[in-house]
Amino acid sequence: METRKIKTPLTKEIITSLSAGDMVLLSGDVYTARDAAHRRMYEALKKGLPLPIDLSKATIFYAAPSPTPEGKVIGSIGPTTSYRMDVFTPALLEQGLRGMIGKGNRSPEVVEAIKRYGAVYFGAIGGIAALTAQCVKRMEVVAYEDLGPEAIRKLTVVDLPLVVINDSQGNDLYLSEQNKWRIKAV
Repeated sequence: METRKIKTPLTKEIITSLSAGDMVLLSGDVYTARDAAHRRMYEALKKGLPLPIDLSKATIFYAAPSPTPEGKVIGSIGPTTSYRMDVFTPALLEQGLRGMIGKGNRSPEVVEAIKRYGAVYFGAIGGIAALTAQCVKRMEVVAYEDLGPEAIRKLTVVDLPLVVINDSQGNDLYLSEQNKWRIKAV
């Protein structure tokens, strides 16, 4: 299988060209945001307040780095379990969020919202956070600094290895692969 190189911001053309199961190397800017940052953005939306990032150009990485060692750009950084953001995700997708990076499956409501709003969910490899950190070339805190490691950070990444889990057509890599190996009742 071929690995595609893609860049952020993700355009409609890039998103619609991706299929569940595609392997990609992502370069460009992504934003980290986990549970606490998602809750704050969701509450801001409910109150009609502006968000700290432009979701229409954003790809959000569900991650929080470990402390940055001296001489490094960032500490180890790996994906967190995505379903913890599922309650907030449809509202963010409705506001234009284009891409998400995490680990694990998404709820049916999120998969439907990905399809409805033309977005994509990428799976990142868990357990290789020190190696993933090598893909990060620049990092800056852009919002919610009081959240410490869970503050929203803008990362510039080069060749971050990912796989498309949910594509904009509603396909789900986890379900399709499970179905291939499911034992059929006779």
